[in-house]
Amino acid sequence: RQLFRSPSLPHTVIRPVLKRLQQPPDRETPVKTKRQRSLDGSPSEEPVGDGEMVWSVGCVSHPTRLRLVRSKSFCHEEIENLLANDHRELIGDFSKAYLLQTVEGKHQDLKYISPSMMAAVLTGQFSSLIGSCVIVDCRYPYEYEGGHIKGAVNLPLERDVEEFLLKKPIVPFDASKRVIVIFHCEFSSERGPRMCRFVREKDRACNDYPQLHYPELYVLKGGYREFFPQYQSHCEPQDYRPMHHEDFKEDLRRFRLKSR
Repeated sequence: RQLFRSPSLPHTVIRPVLKRLQQPPDRETPVKTKRQRSLDGSPSEEPVGDGEMVWSVGCVSHPTRLRLVRSKSFCHEEIENLLANDHRELIGDFSKAYLLQTVEGKHQDLKYISPSMMAAVLTGQFSSLIGSCVIVDCRYPYEYEGGHIKGAVNLPLERDVEEFLLKKPIVPFDASKRVIVIFHCEFSSERGPRMCRFVREKDRACNDYPQLHYPELYVLKGGYREFFPQYQSHCEPQDYRPMHHEDFKEDLRRFRLKSR
């Protein structure tokens, strides 16, 4: 019984087949037709419709019909959900893994790097793999002017970052190298993460999924506030001006209105 039992068929279907097989052969009964042999315990195919097949299994007097339906193809949304739930560390276009080591941050949907990893990028430790690294300082201009990471561009408003990154996307001279973008603000708590999401959203809108101009986005954990005390030599001027500085209350009010 175990020899002939198939895990794909229910026990009620197998029993008639086994009973038939256990009966002694009747030598006086000739084999009728190929069709009868197919009903005598062997499955036979009957095309029914597009994507369906009926299999008849059992003895001649009591055939059992099983309807097998072809599995449907995944739609675009289902594929996107599967990829989103994949725990492998793949960049936005799913072409390769993230280059920089990431750390836990405030927002689970974003990739954070530590100040030490940022310093490693600035000192050229990944120059053989990175064709272009854009550091986007999302703080207000008076903060940026009071001290910023060397080479960072000040893009405090959405229209600024859209003009700089998406109007004419950055393409590396060497196609084998990557373009990475690192966002930060004072603490990388609100402005930096919000701008990172904005770039990804706009990038998705102007490309066929899953292609992206900038598939590899990062946020500097702790922002400039955490980076400056550890790596002052990578900042210019070597100073730190907080957003809520007493001398720039009017500037803060004006730029907050623009941000809205």
